[in-house]
Amino acid sequence: MSTASSLTTRAPRHMGRMLARALKYALLLFMAFIAVFPLYWLVVSSLKDVGEIFSPTLIPLRPTLENYADAHERIPIARMLLNSVVVSAAVTVCQLVTSVLLAYSLMRWDFKGKGVVYGVLSLTWLIPFQAIMVPNYVQVNSWGLKGNLMAIILPFMASAFASISMYQSFNAFPRALLDAARLENKSELGILIDIVLPNMASTIASLAILLFINSWNEYMWPVLVVNGMETAPIQIGLKSFMGSDTNLWGSLMAATTISCIPIFVLYLFMQRRIVDSFMKWGIK
Repeated sequence: MSTASSLTTRAPRHMGRMLARALKYALLLFMAFIAVFPLYWLVVSSLKDVGEIFSPTLIPLRPTLENYADAHERIPIARMLLNSVVVSAAVTVCQLVTSVLLAYSLMRWDFKGKGVVYGVLSLTWLIPFQAIMVPNYVQVNSWGLKGNLMAIILPFMASAFASISMYQSFNAFPRALLDAARLENKSELGILIDIVLPNMASTIASLAILLFINSWNEYMWPVLVVNGMETAPIQIGLKSFMGSDTNLWGSLMAATTISCIPIFVLYLFMQRRIVDSFMKWGIK
């Protein structure tokens, strides 16, 4: 009787766990669908012709590559993609270097006014770029850099967001490893390069892709300092498909699809690092 009763009580528990797991997976699938469907709709719309672009069909009935050809004819899309890659890569590297050096120095040395420095750094994060855009424009123009890619890169070589993120990550780094390295007479730069950075690679990779995407999507500042399509990033090219008279939705979807490829490739290369970072901070 006891065995039978235990089986009867165990069965509802097992069914409850199975139902909870099924609901969890269903919720995850629904959230994945919400995240992926806009990308699917973007690609599908880029393959539709003019008469079908506004139809709600999930699959193009007459798939065509005319939108891609039209996008290539209207803007130098390859050149603009290269400009965006160069600018985003340069901005990401500069912001990572400055944030790593600043974060390590704040973690390594205790000095008078350290809290004030960190507080001022945090406050600068709250200042919108529009508030300092005019002085930056005047300075860049006085240096004769207007129309040059350096004019887009210079104002974004340092990032308060990146510095604060790196400082919070460095603060969680085990101090015992740093003390052991100092006992071996390693220099501070050697400790940073040989010990800290390899162990923080996943965190840096996650921050790098965020910084790259932020720079990739920047529009307001580049549109002020570029002189033409040959020196413009891809975001300005995408905006050119939308005018006051007509909106070339098919060509816009095609150009946007092409512009997403570098971000997708970057994520594929850094996917493992990003997952490792999420797992590390999730465990902590």
